[in-house]
Amino acid sequence: MNSLAKKAIIYSMIGVMQIGFGASVIEAAPRDHDQRQERRYEDADRDHGRERNYDERIRRENERHEREMRRRPHESKREWQERQQREKNRHDREIREIREQRDRERKHDERVRRENERHEREMRRREHESDREWHERQERERDRHDREIREIAAFLIGIAIGSSNN
Repeated sequence: MNSLAKKAIIYSMIGVMQIGFGASVIEAAPRDHDQRQERRYEDADRDHGRERNYDERIRRENERHEREMRRRPHESKREWQERQQREKNRHDREIREIREQRDRERKHDERVRRENERHEREMRRREHESDREWHERQERERDRHDREIREIAAFLIGIAIGSSNN
């Protein structure tokens, strides 16, 4: 065999080996890492948007409060002071409700995050488990997780209904 053929065979074998190594590395790499990272970014974006929404609500309420606190041309001093007191009480109650809603939603988000982390841990296979045991446990865990998420969502819906009644 001439040296050119030998070199072609050797280089092609090296190329095949590199492809094999690359495929095994890709196969061993965690697949959902990017998805988890994207989910974290989405959560951060959602939280940032929610904070802007709260800031906007407080800003609008403060502007409304300032307009209401000004004396109107036709009001006597006594009427103005009474209206100021009512407005101050209403304003304090509104600001407190906005902050309480933000705290409830933060607690809700934290509860969902903890449940998802727990669920992720529970879905991993344990060293001592057979395939059958693992799949049975996964199915039970999936059902438990679904019930827990529905309960958390129902709690948030209850909060929303309760706050809309006020």
